[in-house]
Amino acid sequence: MFAKSKPNQIEVTSTGNFKKYLCKYWQFYLLMLVPVVYYIIFRYIPMAGNIIAFRRYRAGHSIFGDEWSGFKYFKQFIGDKTFWRAFRNTLSLNLTYLIFRFPLTLLFALLLNEIRNLHWKKFVQTVSYLPHFISMVIVTGMIRELISTAGPINALIQKFGGEAISFIAKPEWFTSIFVVSGIWQSLGWGTILYLAAISGINPSLYEAARVDGASHFQCVWHVTIPCILPTIATLLILDIGGLIGSGGAFEKVFLLYNPMTYEKADIISTFVFRLGLQSGNYSYATAVNLFEGILNLILLTIANKTSKKLTGAGLW
Repeated sequence: MFAKSKPNQIEVTSTGNFKKYLCKYWQFYLLMLVPVVYYIIFRYIPMAGNIIAFRRYRAGHSIFGDEWSGFKYFKQFIGDKTFWRAFRNTLSLNLTYLIFRFPLTLLFALLLNEIRNLHWKKFVQTVSYLPHFISMVIVTGMIRELISTAGPINALIQKFGGEAISFIAKPEWFTSIFVVSGIWQSLGWGTILYLAAISGINPSLYEAARVDGASHFQCVWHVTIPCILPTIATLLILDIGGLIGSGGAFEKVFLLYNPMTYEKADIISTFVFRLGLQSGNYSYATAVNLFEGILNLILLTIANKTSKKLTGAGLW
């Protein structure tokens, strides 16, 4: 009798605790409701539209398409050279950006943590965070002004005897412009999670390391980095999971690229934009986007499993 009643008792207790916490902290649950509703309406419900990747959709007809087309659109973009150019550019831009941004963000966080003057530290943080909050339209406008043929960069080149370069019209310069401007805009903001993880390290670990004769650099290498390794692994997993995706790159690329730079600048999201909204090939564009999402999921899973084996930390 006792063995049968125990699970029921636990269930009642758990339900009672939930109701108690719900009544006590209802403000927090109410705040949590806002992002939950947002994701349901704008992220999960639109997933039903992926069905038109397998059906022929005509504007003004059923939102789920008129007739079944199977894998027709998938076969179509697999044989499309323009898609593979966009795929290659997306991977190249994201990978190059990751290779430079990820270690620089970690290094900048470690350097910020070494600043002992609180006022100076806050000033540096504020200055480095500000670019993140600037509208992408303004950022791209600033980039265009800086690299224009009459801009300050070309003026400096001409001052040293060089010729003005039309950076915005040359595809070979697009990757450099994308990466450098991205690092400037996200470097400071990317340190927030690292600094939060560093602040949670037990100070006694540093004291023990110094007692053992460790130098300042050795404390960072043998105490700080191992303690924030789960955070490093988690952020790296998320970045790897978005290598094929466009993320926030669409706005910048869309505002900077032009037909002369398509060779290096055209990415999957801009390719989908032209297919769907400009050409009206909604089913084809949806198939490409669905393929991109599946690849990102595969990359995320591989990165997560690899991280768990090497560091013991993962997203799930």
